[in-house]
Amino acid sequence: MNKQSKIYIAGHRGLVGSAIWKNLKGKGYDNLIGRTSKELDLMDGVAVQQFFEEEKPEYVFLAAAHVGGIIANNTYRADFIYRNLQIQNNVIGESWRNGVKKLLFLGSTCIYPREAPQPMREDSLLTSPLEYTNEPYAIAKIAGLKMCESFNIQYGTNFIAVMPTNLYGPNDNFDLEKSHVLPAMIRKIYLGKCLMENNWDAICQDLNTRPVENVSGENSQEEIVKILSKYGIQNGKIELWGTGKPMREFLWSEEMADACVFIMENVNFDDLKGDKKEVRNCHINIGTGKEISIRDLALLIKKTIGYAGEIVFDAEKPDGAMRKLTDVSELNALGWRHRIEIEEGVQRMYDWYKGN
Repeated sequence: MNKQSKIYIAGHRGLVGSAIWKNLKGKGYDNLIGRTSKELDLMDGVAVQQFFEEEKPEYVFLAAAHVGGIIANNTYRADFIYRNLQIQNNVIGESWRNGVKKLLFLGSTCIYPREAPQPMREDSLLTSPLEYTNEPYAIAKIAGLKMCESFNIQYGTNFIAVMPTNLYGPNDNFDLEKSHVLPAMIRKIYLGKCLMENNWDAICQDLNTRPVENVSGENSQEEIVKILSKYGIQNGKIELWGTGKPMREFLWSEEMADACVFIMENVNFDDLKGDKKEVRNCHINIGTGKEISIRDLALLIKKTIGYAGEIVFDAEKPDGAMRKLTDVSELNALGWRHRIEIEEGVQRMYDWYKGN
């Protein structure tokens, strides 16, 4: 890529895409293209075809996806596989048809088997069954990386797939039902703190910004207390799903973006396939190689926010996979490694949430 290259970031308003956009801008790339979902429905094949034919991007970051936490993944299984396959098929297919020089496809480390040896290496893909709660999403992401791999082999394209670990950062989703674990916990514990302190101005401001099931700060206190209780937020107590024992790895989204841009600037498919007789597992893990238990993460967030109440875990609810630690030795060998540790990241995340 050069600074004048025409670059399309699919999903440029989301957690991942907005971080990539900001990183590219900061490095002097100023010919960037983005479309909101209202402007371009990536599930609409005709619309995507027209967009590519009109804009002719040279480089593509495929950061658009239908995402969510364990509750959403397990509940809306059809949506997660159908929507993600549609988006991927349309964008990757049109990138090939329109001669895109290079594409970066963003997957997820949930592609790895539930019982994969830890830390998870790239070559553990498809070696045993997936985690049930997010299997449809994982299968869609596996299909995406295999599409990139297959187009490269058959047509000589330069499509690279990266598998980021759990991400968090600016523009994250704080929906209490559909968000990932870290932003959900930050919001729950923050609202729990406000409830304990009887800070109704802050609670109403929060719900006006992000209503919960159509309940906003305009509703009665009784209605607000009821909806918060439904999501485990009570006066003096926060209830979280599972046992708290699962270990998770977290990467600050802006660092993930930096890794993605680094790979687009410095790594090609030919570098990854080497002289393998059977070309497979050419994707790259992006992560920190460090993990923390959900319980310890909750306690870290509690300390950061200054919440004085109790945190309890509902062991009747699913945990998901017990460990999902990535092996990032390949990424490190390519020349990139993370800098922001979880303690600093949680403080940054909380500061961003309060300011937005």
